[in-house]
Amino acid sequence: MLLIRRYLMRWLFIGYMSSISCLAFADNPPRVSMKTNMGEMVIELNPEKAPISVKNFLEYVREGFYNGTIFHRIIFGFMIQGGGFDEKFQEKPTRDPIKIESKNGLRNKKYTIAMARTSDPDSATAQFFINSKDNGFLDFPGRDGWGYAVFGKVISGTEVVDKIEQIKTSEDRSQPPKVVIESVTVIE
Repeated sequence: MLLIRRYLMRWLFIGYMSSISCLAFADNPPRVSMKTNMGEMVIELNPEKAPISVKNFLEYVREGFYNGTIFHRIIFGFMIQGGGFDEKFQEKPTRDPIKIESKNGLRNKKYTIAMARTSDPDSATAQFFINSKDNGFLDFPGRDGWGYAVFGKVISGTEVVDKIEQIKTSEDRSQPPKVVIESVTVIE
């Protein structure tokens, strides 16, 4: 009986600590500072609704992966995409792709950040995009049955997104990048 009691107490304690940890994120979600050559943005992440995407993004942030990458795809009235190419338009090697989290209830609203991917729903690695307008057609189920997984939102520096959106990117990659991500760091 004593052994069962200890076992139950251990599991109750673990459950209690897990709930405190989740509450801590709910009250104080992780934030990152993204400094570009056009200004700084602060992005608040949502690990409660998008734990896989947030964990993946934060691992890349902590590695310094995004430092020196570019916003390589900018479409006015749609989104700005970055995080995969360096200033010489060389694609950076990434870790394995993650599972899509587009069914999380987060919407592709203006200034939200989502995982970029190919036509394979489980192909997102490091690239992300920031919506520059409400893009409801990207929400689950989207046009392809999956949509795109939102995992956070810009809470400061939205004017930087607006400024970046005005820049033209070269489709053939013949021009040097105009928007460089200088650093991305976790705000402690």
